[in-house]
Amino acid sequence: MKTELEVPLSSRLALYVAMAVTLIYSFFPVYWMLVTSVRDPKVLYNQVSLIPGPFSLESYETLLAATDYPTWFTNSVLVASVTVVITLIFSVLIAYAVTRLHLRGKTAIIGSMLLAYMFPPLLVAIPLYTIFAQIGLANTHFALILSHCTITLPLGVWLLWGFFKQLPIDVEQAAMVDGCSRLGAFFRVVLPLSLPGVTTVAIFSFLLSWTDYTFALVMIDSDDQKTLPVGLETMTGQYELRDGELMAGSTLIALPLLVLFIFLNRYFIHGLAAGAVKR
Repeated sequence: MKTELEVPLSSRLALYVAMAVTLIYSFFPVYWMLVTSVRDPKVLYNQVSLIPGPFSLESYETLLAATDYPTWFTNSVLVASVTVVITLIFSVLIAYAVTRLHLRGKTAIIGSMLLAYMFPPLLVAIPLYTIFAQIGLANTHFALILSHCTITLPLGVWLLWGFFKQLPIDVEQAAMVDGCSRLGAFFRVVLPLSLPGVTTVAIFSFLLSWTDYTFALVMIDSDDQKTLPVGLETMTGQYELRDGELMAGSTLIALPLLVLFIFLNRYFIHGLAAGAVKR
């Protein structure tokens, strides 16, 4: 007995063509970035070709030796890492509270979190900069981290709220019957079971902070405090083209994200799917 629907050959071909077009459309900018970054700068502007070569690492060497890229990279790692830690701590606590405790206005709390996430970053960045300047936090990484949390924290609470709702409360109550406190049941039962959701929030938070340009442009003024996206933008001039170094820098920006997703993709997919299932 067949359980799968018979799909006509024409429909399958149309599906394959659509998938191929989508794949090429999505991957080509990444391919062009990689090809440009390893092409010899001497032929970069007079030999336009989709085929890689002649190969050279001169763009990477110039990027690391003649710019402040190592400093920008260090700043980005610091800002993104602290943003992830703060986002995870507060989003886990808030999401757990609104799903397990009897609180008034729980729906309003979650709705306000989602509403805050919908504001464009530029609309939030300017008022935040005014506040930070008045309290002496302007042009600091702490101000940038707090700015990133205005985007990552609402998203983290929203994702974990949907995830915690799917976790069976009976297991947690059984642990409490066996002698665990609520805090002990949280750390020994709830948190291990929610690892896919927590990992998803961590990846999203790191991604948003690592690639942020708007907040970093508004909050940071000095060159030694800049992060990667804003730092790369300073390499372009009115009479100077440095496409090789720009593409090399963009490749190095994307590399940590690629490595992160390769090792954590199963948790990421599970975490995204868990919130979509209703009980």
